[in-house]
This record gives sequence, C-alpha cells and structure tokens, in this order.
Amino acid sequence: TRRTEVEPSTAASTVPWSGGESSIGEHRSVESDSWPSRAAAGRDICWTCRRLYERGLVAGQDGNVSARIGPDRVLVTPAGISKVDAAPRGLVELSLDGRVRGTRRGVPSSEVQLHLDAYRARPDIRAVVHAHPPIATAFAVAGEALDDDQLAELKYGVGRVPVVPFAPPGSPELAQRVATFLVSHDAVLLAHHGAVTVGPSVLVAHQRMESVEHAARILLVAQHVKRSNST
Repeated sequence: TRRTEVEPSTAASTVPWSGGESSIGEHRSVESDSWPSRAAAGRDICWTCRRLYERGLVAGQDGNVSARIGPDRVLVTPAGISKVDAAPRGLVELSLDGRVRGTRRGVPSSEVQLHLDAYRARPDIRAVVHAHPPIATAFAVAGEALDDDQLAELKYGVGRVPVVPFAPPGSPELAQRVATFLVSHDAVLLAHHGAVTVGPSVLVAHQRMESVEHAARILLVAQHVKRSNST
C-alpha cells in the first residue's frame, strides 16, 4: 500500500518560544486553549518520525516521539514499529499516569515513562524526541558531554548536552535520571544508549535533535584536527 505523505501542522510551529538563548528556567505555564489538537500533534509526530528516519537518526524500531495535547493527555508513538511507518491512527493516547486513553487503544513505546517523567518535571515541555543519532550516541558511549562553550550554534540553539548515567532502557531509573537532567537542559545524551531532546513543540524538539547530531559531527572533526596539529 502507498503511504500518505505527512506534512507538519502549522499550528504546532506557532507555539510561543523565546528563541536565541535556551528557554530553560522559564518553566512558563501555557493556557489550556493553546494545546494542539490530537490531529495536529499526530501529523507533527509522524512527520518528525519520517525526518528522523530519513536523516539516519533512528534505525529499525529505534526511538520514540511524543507530544503533550492537554493538561493530562500525551500522544506517543507505539511499540514495535519502524518510525518511518508511523501513522496518526496508530499513535497511542495516554494520561500522565500512563493509562491508555481515547477510543484507539494500542501499546505505547516501552520507553514511555521517560516521556511522562519529562512532562511532569517541566510544565513548559510540550514534546519529547528520543533517537539514536550515530555520532552523538558515540559521544554518549564514550561518556563525553557536548560542551556548548566549544560551538556557538550549540550554545545559543540547544545549550550544553550532558551525559545521563546509564540505566537500562525503559526502566524507571532511567526515566527518573533523565527527568532530573531535563530540569536544567533541553537535550541530554544517554550513556550507552542515545539522546533525548525536548521543546515547546514537536518541531522544536526535532530541530534540537538534528542540532545535537550536527554539533557532535563538528566536535568530532575538531578533535581530529587538534590531534593532527599537535603531531
């Protein structure tokens, strides 16, 4: 069967954002009438999944994406699918306590607790993207953070990207550790695992994931250049 192309919703891109310096620390509350509709959030999630796949930031069943669509409602990708095949009808709606809601029942991602804890940790977070960008994940395996003082684009677009100590994927321990780091960061690396980015919309969270991988590539080349110049 032929897949229908998914375009990002215009509504999600209009969610207020300060731009420039990271919005960390503002923890602003947004009025309830600014929540995206399920349909709009679904389009943005599926569009983001397609972009992650096309750019090699996920493979196979890797990664998961979610959006907050109400004070007690979250829409998340289901378990067991390649992200390129994500479709709005297959997304799972949950309450913040993890119970499946809505008329379309499904099995949420096994790492959904990470998303729910992030939303509870910071009210301004409206979207969470977890992926396995290859170069950034290599930094995570090596236990090296991406320091924003080395790259202006990272400093003003994302901020420092620390490494969250290892805990098994899908475990409550990992979810709690990530939430603790996200209180003061918009992006984190997961030791031996991948990366997580957050934002006021799915599109911003996705942009930050691309920025994290791009920064990791630049910093990796910079390390090689430094070594070459020192010999």
